[in-house]
Amino acid sequence: MASPLLLSISTPFVPLGRRYLYPHNIAAPPLRYPSSVAFLKPFQSRNIWGTNSSNSLRLFGRAHVRGTPIGGAESETSISDESPVGEDSAAFELGEQKLSSWAYFTAILGAVLVALNILWINPSTGFGTAYIDAVSGLSPSPEVVLLLLIVIFAIVHSGLASLRDAGEELIGERAYRVLFAGISLPLAVSTIVYFINHRYDGTQLWQLQSVFGLHELVWFSSFISFFFLYPSTFNLLEVAAVDKPKLHLWETGIMRITRHPQMIGQVIWCLAHTLWIGNSVAVATSVGLIVHHIFGVWNGDRRLALRYGQTFEVLKSRTSIIPFAAILDGRQKLPKDYYKEFLRLPYLTITALTLGAYFAHPLMQASSFRLHW
Repeated sequence: MASPLLLSISTPFVPLGRRYLYPHNIAAPPLRYPSSVAFLKPFQSRNIWGTNSSNSLRLFGRAHVRGTPIGGAESETSISDESPVGEDSAAFELGEQKLSSWAYFTAILGAVLVALNILWINPSTGFGTAYIDAVSGLSPSPEVVLLLLIVIFAIVHSGLASLRDAGEELIGERAYRVLFAGISLPLAVSTIVYFINHRYDGTQLWQLQSVFGLHELVWFSSFISFFFLYPSTFNLLEVAAVDKPKLHLWETGIMRITRHPQMIGQVIWCLAHTLWIGNSVAVATSVGLIVHHIFGVWNGDRRLALRYGQTFEVLKSRTSIIPFAAILDGRQKLPKDYYKEFLRLPYLTITALTLGAYFAHPLMQASSFRLHW
């Protein structure tokens, strides 16, 4: 899945920051789970609050999904089994965590940050400055340069994601994750830093920062966007390749609202910050990021369909791209205790990190300015 790229650098907020519907041209016959789906069982995990999730996470899908629901599947699918076929997102049990795994994670994170600084960020030893100079030399316009940086990142990031199956077969899941992150992360950092340093360049199109309530609207929108942006990075041990990375088929939590929360979160972030900054640089950045994430909608659904087949079709029939569309047309029934799917440590961690990023805003700006990118 595409990962969020931009870090918020506007005055009110500093966030750190993604699949087209799989073809459904032929009406699906009444669903009979194939043998390849047999290993997928209803949720059995417990959350950190000690509740049994098998009841609260039950999906009450319709017996038939007709027509073309907003942002949903395009064909009629018969669903004879209401049991979940995907994974319980954000499930986390402290009792199942190994201290050694988190020690490895800390060591790997430290090594990555040191390597990133030496090989990319540090002007005297890294290649980041040369990369920014090369792209900046193609145009004097910061809008064009930002779009080029986003396009380069998008091609590399989405390209490597598309080649994931082949790459993992060739070198293994963990090695491919290291390769993926090792190439994507420096490009993302360069784009973020350039945006921070040039966010107030370009042509001012409107100036609304003095409008009453706008600061609070941008802050709240950015805060909410984080709960959409990070559903695929709940397992940090997979991100660091301590645990074997997987292509997950999430079905609960934010996925009930939209099947592509990262795209929705990025759109919310872009609209809020473009409204606040109000210039051509912000518009160019938002256009580039939104187009990249819309491509991620198509590419993500395509990859999940190839990996999970009919299982993904069942999940797709219960969810929608447009937020709340599947809920409004009755394909998604929220459990009465739906809120418990968010009262979990990963969501609490997102909350803490989002607030921390906001208060660390001056430090982020100062660090970016020192690079002169």
